[in-house]
Amino acid sequence: MALSCSSLCNHLSLVRLCGLRTNRTTSGLYSPYVSCQSRLALCRHYSSSKVRRGIGRYVASRLQWANSKYEGFLQRRFPRFYLLYHTFVEGFKLLFQDTKEVRRIKAKMSSGVKFQDLPYREMDKLRQFRRNMIKAIPLVMISIPPFANYLVFVLMYFFPRQLLIPHFWTPMQQVEFRGVYNSLRARHHWPVLKGLEYTSSKVKDSQLQTRLKDLCAKVQNGATPKVSEILAVRRLFSGPPLGMKRMRVHHMRHISPLLFLTPRLPGFLIGRRLNSHALELLQLDRALSRLGPHQLSDSELKQACYLRGLNSDNLGINQCREWLSQWLQVSSSLKESEVSLLLHTMVFLSANYPTGIKWSR
Repeated sequence: MALSCSSLCNHLSLVRLCGLRTNRTTSGLYSPYVSCQSRLALCRHYSSSKVRRGIGRYVASRLQWANSKYEGFLQRRFPRFYLLYHTFVEGFKLLFQDTKEVRRIKAKMSSGVKFQDLPYREMDKLRQFRRNMIKAIPLVMISIPPFANYLVFVLMYFFPRQLLIPHFWTPMQQVEFRGVYNSLRARHHWPVLKGLEYTSSKVKDSQLQTRLKDLCAKVQNGATPKVSEILAVRRLFSGPPLGMKRMRVHHMRHISPLLFLTPRLPGFLIGRRLNSHALELLQLDRALSRLGPHQLSDSELKQACYLRGLNSDNLGINQCREWLSQWLQVSSSLKESEVSLLLHTMVFLSANYPTGIKWSR
């Protein structure tokens, strides 16, 4: 194929040379010779580049054909393995897209835009990417050696929830695993409320002490408190005894799983991580308020509720919008020094919504 293209191009160049005038400033036979040589070299350059592009397209098409045949074979003979294979490939595509998007956002921030000034979706993308990469980097490193992707398939099959990020979960696994994580998070609702009851006895202001006890009792009895009832105790969460830097370590260990953070760290590290994640959540809420919750798609709305402590998979869209509206009413009223209340609101608003079933130990 390369020879035919080259000969054809040389023939065309000679035909074109017949109709061209030579350079009058050069001597008689030397000028056509130079012109002919330069045109032949140029023609060889273009012909070789066209050949390379043609070969590249041909190889790519053959690889695509072979890949489609391979996927068809897996889908017919090994449907369960094909589902893992397809999830694996699509997951890496999504991860690559996220990486490009995060690089664009980082470049935007390097030009002077601060994190708290980013739009909601870009801010949420950065937050999710940081958390995902903690688990994704080991997976990517395992996949680098030849044939190591088969080991990844084994991990995906046996330990998908523990080792893989949501990019590599099937749609059914995403719903199932969110339910598992919500149940793990709900286990700490009762200890958090009991910790608040214990702390309320140390509150000197009798009115605030009564309000906090009534708030805890209302949640324990299966009701969801009003926004005004939550904001009525906000003073207790800006300083002692429930401020971010004043809480007991034991109490912080029960709050950490609400944000999917490990409680098995020294107390000062738990406090720093909780404060950092709480401020990030507050900034995310402010960005969402600027955008408007009605601008979110249904999947974004459910994800926003899930992040803030609500099991939204079994709820309708209107219920999710109602709950998120209540959350933003609380969040928009808080200062950065009161972010501890935002973390406890994950229990106050989500523990009984929307069922209202009385708890049992």
